Amino acid sequence: MDQRIIDFIAGLRAAGVRISVAESEDAFKATRCMGIVDRNDFQDSLRTTLVKEATDQPIFDQLFPLYFGSDGPPMLNLTEDLSPEEKNMLQQALRALLEQVRQAGQPQPGQQSRQGQPSSQQLNNLWQLLQALLQGQKPDQQTLEQAGQQAGLQYADRPSQQQWLQQRMMRQLGMQLLEQLMEQLAELLQQLGMSQEAIDELMEGMEANREALAEQIGQYVGQSISRQQVENQPDRQEQASDLMQRPFKNLNEAEADLLREQLRRLVTQLRSRAALRRKKAKSGTLDVKKTIRANLRYGGVPMELQFKHRHLKPKLLLICDVSTSMRAVVEFLLRMIYELQDQVAQAHSFAFIDDLEGISAEFAEYPPDVAIEVVLTRLRPGYYNTDLGNSLNTLMLRHADTIDHRTTVIFVGDARNNYNNPRLDLMEQIKRRCRRVIWLNPEPPRQWGTGDSDMLEYLPYAHAIHRVSNLAELTVAVDKLLTAH
Repeated sequence: MDQRIIDFIAGLRAAGVRISVAESEDAFKATRCMGIVDRNDFQDSLRTTLVKEATDQPIFDQLFPLYFGSDGPPMLNLTEDLSPEEKNMLQQALRALLEQVRQAGQPQPGQQSRQGQPSSQQLNNLWQLLQALLQGQKPDQQTLEQAGQQAGLQYADRPSQQQWLQQRMMRQLGMQLLEQLMEQLAELLQQLGMSQEAIDELMEGMEANREALAEQIGQYVGQSISRQQVENQPDRQEQASDLMQRPFKNLNEAEADLLREQLRRLVTQLRSRAALRRKKAKSGTLDVKKTIRANLRYGGVPMELQFKHRHLKPKLLLICDVSTSMRAVVEFLLRMIYELQDQVAQAHSFAFIDDLEGISAEFAEYPPDVAIEVVLTRLRPGYYNTDLGNSLNTLMLRHADTIDHRTTVIFVGDARNNYNNPRLDLMEQIKRRCRRVIWLNPEPPRQWGTGDSDMLEYLPYAHAIHRVSNLAELTVAVDKLLTAH
């Protein structure tokens, strides 16, 4: 069981759950204390020690039954309760059915024109499956491995692939054709004189066994994917590390997906760093916990007093250019900010192309990944229609109350306005009202002021400018935002 728990913790880590060595040790202590006999107590002891964030709960719930079994019904031997006469009828019906299958080359006449003739291997799998459902036998490891290889399970390392691969494995084992075979078996048993009650009971039992088998196949697929995810984790982390340095504009969709997975780990690291960087004060409110912890080396006798420092979380106002060239940058920034809501006092978000639109409501209603998709679908870019100056005018006319002396205003964009009025007068008003103005621009400084870029004109109104052409640069910029207050 200890090795199973170790594998489970590795699976959680591979899925993005951060678990320290101390928390792993706590999990072992909890399970030794609570025991493993009661499944619910065992699950609660692991959940309590290993899950720290609400977003990790679904991952735990998904992986737990894969490593420690499920409450699914066992497969039952349906022939045990049959009378000798009914067993004889069943054997006759099975022989007749086998002959029909061999002659037709398919479970049901007319099926060939729609699905094609099953191979001899598929027919053999189908026949073995029928026997297994009647006798309540689980497929052996070799059968599962063979079906898994034929389905491509050896190449899977993402939980999102589980359902698709489970269906492919079930098809390899013949479960999609099984329903037709069961109907033919019921007809043959009726012709041989078996009572309808006995036939119905037999069919219900086979259906129950079929559902139990599907659950077992799903568990096998999930275990395989989780194991391969653990094995491939170093390679994926190395690849993600390389991709963090690649410009957003050069990422394909698969690479962007890998960085989205990496983002959860980055967010957790940013949250930890923000907490650790809070300064210690030399006077003020006594921090009892820190005082006791700091003086353990003195045998518990307080020698050095520790005080709390009043730390004001930042208020952020995001103004994001969501034109085509900026979409990747905006997506990752919004994901970061809204995953770090506990480190931010307040965040108002606006997006613009030719005019400003509020998007905070979407993030209040949906998780960040869904909200981003909704926003980017609603705001479709046109042809050279970006206008930051007009968007600033809308901001000051309708939303000026979102800016005060605690607000950090963050512009995310390349400052390319298609030669429209940049409205520097409004930028000056914003700078006077807010705490800081931060500009995140994916373009290198040598391109500022070229073509329709107004970046050089906006420079005097920004307290800091960060280049954010890739995820590594964006992470550094967000880290500075969280720790500058």
